Formats: sequence, C-alpha cells, structure tokens
Amino acid sequence: MFAAFNAHDVNKLMAYFAPNVEFYHDKGGLSNFTQTKEGFARLFAQSPDITRTLVPGTLEVYPVKEYGAMHIATQRFCHVENGRDDCGNSKFVMVWQQQAGTWRITRVVSYDH
Repeated sequence: MFAAFNAHDVNKLMAYFAPNVEFYHDKGGLSNFTQTKEGFARLFAQSPDITRTLVPGTLEVYPVKEYGAMHIATQRFCHVENGRDDCGNSKFVMVWQQQAGTWRITRVVSYDH
C-alpha cells in the first residue's frame, strides 16, 4: 500500500479499499470511496513528490473476531516546499475485512495532523 502511494498509482492504491469504505480525516472530514480516490488524485497532482512512510516501531495489529484485523500506526509524509523538505507525522487506524481470502480496508481514521 505504501509503495502504491509513493508511486502515486491511484488505481493500485484504491484496490486496497472496499467499495463501502468510510475514511475519517481530522482535517478533511468523512469521505466515501469515490471521494477518497478523488482526494488522492488531487494530493498527487498538488504535491508530485509526496511520499508516505511507516514510522518504525509504531505498527500495532489486532485481530477482529470473524471480520479481519485492525492496525494502528504512525505515518510520515514528506514533500519539498520552498526548496526544503517538509515532513510531518500523523496517526492512523485501519480496519481490514477478510472475505474469500481477500483483504480490503473498510474504515480509516487518520488524525493528529
């Protein structure tokens, strides 16, 4: 997923999300699948050098009985602004559903931006 984000491959990135995804962002509000896809496309167009990395040691994964799993972590976004690296951390929770061997994200909470 991080590789798809860093390649700015919106279609590959969106393949991780369920059609009924709910994406909660502390600054941007709630978005559905289509709005999330449009948001990623806008972000990549506005910041063509943006990257996303997982902050080492922050990933926590927990099973969700008869559904899938959830993970909590800290991510770091970086891009160049005014000729200098501009980086910041934020936290996120993702709920993954497993159906017929396929894992898709059904809920995202992205916060502390």
